[in-house]
Amino acid sequence: MIFRSAAVALLLASAPAIARDLPLERVFSSPSLAGPTPREAKLSPDGRFVTLLKNRADDKDRYDLWAIDTATGQQRMLVDSQKIGSGGAISEEEKMRRERARIAGTKGITEYGWAPDSKSILVPIDGDLYQAMLDGKVRRLTSTAATEINAKVSETGRYLSFLRDQNLYVMDASSGQERALTSDGGKTLSWGAAEFVAQEELARDTGYWWSPGDRYLAVARVDESPVQIVRRAAIGASGTSLIEQRYPSAGTKNAIVDLYLMTPDGKSRVKADLGANPDYYLARVDWARDGSSLYVQRLSRDQKRLDVLRVDPATGKSSMLFSETSPTWVNLNDNFKPLKDGSLIWSSERSGYPHLYRWQAGKWTQLTRGNWAVEDVAGVDEQAGRVYFTGTAETPIEQQLYWVSYKSPGAPQRVTEQGWYNKAVMDKGATHALVTRSNPSQPSQTYLADAAGKRLAWIEENALNAAHPYAPYVDSHVKPTFGTVTGPDGTPLHYRMLTPRLVAGKRYPVFFYVYGGPHGQQVTDEWYKALPLHEALVDKGWIVFTIDNRGTNRRGTKFEGAIYRKMGDAELADQLAGVEWLKRQPFVDPGKVAVMGWSYGGYMTLKLLEKAPGVFAAGAAVAPVTKWELYDTAYTERYLGNPSVDPKPYQTSGALEDAVKIKDPLLLVHGMSDDNVVFQNSTELYARLQQNKVPFEMMTYPGATHAIAGEGPQTHVWTTITRFLDAQVLNKR
Repeated sequence: MIFRSAAVALLLASAPAIARDLPLERVFSSPSLAGPTPREAKLSPDGRFVTLLKNRADDKDRYDLWAIDTATGQQRMLVDSQKIGSGGAISEEEKMRRERARIAGTKGITEYGWAPDSKSILVPIDGDLYQAMLDGKVRRLTSTAATEINAKVSETGRYLSFLRDQNLYVMDASSGQERALTSDGGKTLSWGAAEFVAQEELARDTGYWWSPGDRYLAVARVDESPVQIVRRAAIGASGTSLIEQRYPSAGTKNAIVDLYLMTPDGKSRVKADLGANPDYYLARVDWARDGSSLYVQRLSRDQKRLDVLRVDPATGKSSMLFSETSPTWVNLNDNFKPLKDGSLIWSSERSGYPHLYRWQAGKWTQLTRGNWAVEDVAGVDEQAGRVYFTGTAETPIEQQLYWVSYKSPGAPQRVTEQGWYNKAVMDKGATHALVTRSNPSQPSQTYLADAAGKRLAWIEENALNAAHPYAPYVDSHVKPTFGTVTGPDGTPLHYRMLTPRLVAGKRYPVFFYVYGGPHGQQVTDEWYKALPLHEALVDKGWIVFTIDNRGTNRRGTKFEGAIYRKMGDAELADQLAGVEWLKRQPFVDPGKVAVMGWSYGGYMTLKLLEKAPGVFAAGAAVAPVTKWELYDTAYTERYLGNPSVDPKPYQTSGALEDAVKIKDPLLLVHGMSDDNVVFQNSTELYARLQQNKVPFEMMTYPGATHAIAGEGPQTHVWTTITRFLDAQVLNKR
């Protein structure tokens, strides 16, 4: 049975009389089937404008900078990336930054920053910096062979700052005169940059921070000399490069990260005292509202303790404010908000779920509570004493914007509309919100709202009308159904299922799509990125099914911590419970269930085939982790511990030892220049299978990294997967 929303129903009058199947090739071509999908939506500091990066209709991966007047709703392009950009090659450092930010393959403008006076915008394009004015004029700020990255506007707007050749530079905004605040960066030493594990695993993408008033900069000094050198072959179409990469695999040494306080004139520099043990993670850095103190979050190597330190910027001396501890690991977040009165908004999982607290002079007040998750603080209204946040108070598969009083805490008040998955950013005073929402029948929309949630103007309505790129396929659109399956320990596990138009008495094959990794919730009530792909699979005759196992997020520390020191255990049991439930359904062909996953999902695919031969008709694993010792310190040690201390969790969690148990048809896919899940993960698996005469098929992608990004490669990957599974499952008699 097909379910349709009101938005989809409105299209039926203009839709083709016969449902038009969605071809796989169309899923990855331009324009995007999701319609305009803006990124980096921001309110100007004065609230007059909304800016965002919009992708082009003729090239869904190229983004330009647009501005919308909040009073009139008038939209205009501020910076055309094709006219301003040089099209030159960006540095390897910038390529890796984009890979870490999950925007590999993105072209044009990838980031920007407002000047605090709301009169201009700092825009990096193709390795150089530009200043965009609101009248459409663009001023070039740098023109060098080097790539300028991590550009920022200081708090007062007097300075611009950026990294070049592993050093930190400050530019006078009015004169354009540059000053290098550091000069010894190079080789294994860098200033102001986030090290690999900070970007990839700690969600910290910068290494320097301006103070209010521009008096100081806090700057990370990263020394990678202790980090082991991994020789990785980047195999391209026309040759192979041997890359010597500093990569901290589990159990080995991390980079040494120190923090310094500098003045923008370069005359003063002091080192922050972050303790005698250098083996820590610099997790977060924030300034007090008046710039008198610097707050530093220091995470222990085993990630069971997070200390919040207050640092004097003049002397570098520090004092302990408080700590968070966990028997498994402490999850990081960006919900630390210093207030004018010296108190702090903080997010903690001490109750078993992530909730908001207020810290004031050593005393704690809990602001939210219950068996649900606070996600992100969107803004703080200090006049009204309210903190706005996104969370899952109604259901873990839907996200809403709420507020709660931090002076007189009570029940959270919902701001956004139910039936939508909402994300929100707010201005500094939390007077307005930019809300981005979607549901399975409406691609992403963005609107400007007041603090009460009233929509004031559409920023991108993305109306699903006859002109929308998805319109030709809307008549065959399937709205997912959601439900729960009881897991082996009695826990309800949420699933999402898309089905073809079901005919009584007919049984259908299942495309069992798995991820299953930490912080990897898949089952959400939104227009998720892979939805058009899954719709195309449904049009081919598949049921597409996904279930979230223990170990994923938003269900509390007990649910998430089930994988501690034993990856590939609880996750497999829960996924197999989903398979068993599926096979009992009268519309499912129990002999035609195929499993497929990417990255951690590729690992899960292998582990499922190893643990339960014959349960799946075939499997496809893309970029799978097979040997956790090859993965980085911060991620792997968080869940499995340090292998140099206790190697057993790595031995039991790996996918190589039991690979010989795989009896079902298997397809393996990997990018040959993957620097995240390195290609060695697959080559070791190939060798193990070949030595033991286990048949399998494979496809590799020269020059491709973990994402195997780009219209052509993505189309080829999924054509390869579907051809394999069509032959082994869908069309097999």
